[in-house]
Formats: sequence, C-alpha cells, structure tokens
Amino acid sequence: MPTWTALTTLDGQDAAEALGAAMENLVPEPTGVGVFEIEDDSGIWEVGGYFVEEPDAAGLALLAAMHGANDFTVSELPEVDWVAHVKRELAPVEAGRFFVYGSHDAASLPDDKIGLLIDAAMAFGTGHHGTTLGCLRALDHLVQDGFEGENVADIGCGTAVLAMAAAKIWPNPVIASDIDEVAVDVARANVSANALEDRVACIEAAGFGADDISSKAPFDLVFANILKGPLIGLAPDMGQNIGQNGYAILSGILNPQADEVLESYNQNGFDLVKRDEIGDWTTLILRKK
Repeated sequence: MPTWTALTTLDGQDAAEALGAAMENLVPEPTGVGVFEIEDDSGIWEVGGYFVEEPDAAGLALLAAMHGANDFTVSELPEVDWVAHVKRELAPVEAGRFFVYGSHDAASLPDDKIGLLIDAAMAFGTGHHGTTLGCLRALDHLVQDGFEGENVADIGCGTAVLAMAAAKIWPNPVIASDIDEVAVDVARANVSANALEDRVACIEAAGFGADDISSKAPFDLVFANILKGPLIGLAPDMGQNIGQNGYAILSGILNPQADEVLESYNQNGFDLVKRDEIGDWTTLILRKK
C-alpha cells in the first residue's frame, strides 16, 4: 500500500503545535502527525504528517498560509520491506570490545568480542549512529582505564544497548529507563534476546524522578544519550545522583552544542575526562568532582 508524507517548517513551538493540531482535521486524515524542533538552535520547527491516501494539496496549502508555514512538500513513499532493508544495510558494528549485530549476522560474532544483539525490527540504537557508537567507545575507554561500575543507570535508554553493554561486563544489575512506552517495550525485548532479564531492569520514567531510580542513587556511572536540551535540564539531577568520582557518559549532542552542555555540567560539579567527535556528534565523558 503506498503512503505519503507532507512536511513543512515554520518558526516557533506554539505555531508548530497549532499547525500539527490543525492537520489532524484534514480529509483524508493523516495516520500520524509529528512536531519536532530542528536541533540547530535556529528556533525552526518541522511539522509532518503520514497519509495512506494522497493528502489534499489545497487543504495543506491553506493550513500553511493560515499558520505562517512554508509550503508543504508532499512525497509518495515506495513500498519497502523495511526489516529486510535494514538487514541488508545494517552491517555489524565494532566499538572497542563490543560487537553490535542483528540475528542475521550471529555467525559473524568474533570470539574475542562482547556481543550485543539488536534485531533489525528494533534498529534504532544499533551502534551505527555516532551517538550510540560514541557511548560504547566511551564505556570501553573507562574499562580500559580500570573503572568498574557497581551501580549503573541508562537514562533515555532507547534499545537499552548501553545498559546491556554495562551488564555484560560487570556483575551488578543495571537500570534502564525511557519516557516512551514503546521504547521501554523494545528495550525489554532486546534484554530478553540477550538473556539479560535478571541483569537489566527496564522502566518507564523521566530522568531520576521515579522511585525505582532515585532509591538506587548515588550511581557511579550514568549514560544519557538523548539531546542537548534534556541533557542541560538533567545536569542538576546528575550532580545530585552521581556519587563522588562517578562518571556520566553523555551524547545526542551536535558538535557545536558540546561547549554549552559541558558548561552546564561544570557548574554542577563535573570535570571533562574525554571528548569524542564522530561525524556531526559529540560524546562526553565527565567525572564528578
């Protein structure tokens, strides 16, 4: 079945959210509408909809004019078996001692690597993206330096690949959390596929607010692979929930944003240990003073 997308951009969150809400009333109606801030500090937002029937061009043009948006770009998407496509395109990834692979590549797991199985149907967070790869390399760096994590949390865990990596090298349980219910379901499926049910606990929570997380503080290592804004917002809680000489591994940071994130963590008691750029993305290893 063919599908269509309709995408536009405009200035300001309020205007973008109003346009997104208005799109819900189109006929034919979209199967989903997304409103996203473009992560370049420009203040520009993207609004898009997915349709199983060709969208009404006149209706979209009217909405764009009413809300001060650019003209919608409408595209018909080809029919694709995305799981098969991902299997073809996502080769295994090596990150230090870690080897991230799909079940279709299980035979290629080297004997001297720690395997992390992420199936193609759950491809976000496989290690191909510079943020996930950077975090795995950062973890490998800490291990090489002799660090042993006894109390580890993965905040905004996605597929839980980082939590699983920690659970495979250290004996103590790891907690993984995400604000998205679907992400938590995916994380639990991946934890089960890696036979780590008794080692990684996956919960739906925002930041450190849930009792299941705050009751386990202070942590000696926290992963947070999210985005600049939420990372800066988390800085005070990171300072309160990571113990003395504990570490934070942060990513989801575009290279020009790294100094701002680093400054917010300096103000909350952290020193920079290592900074790694992979493509457009920066990963920071920070240590609590």
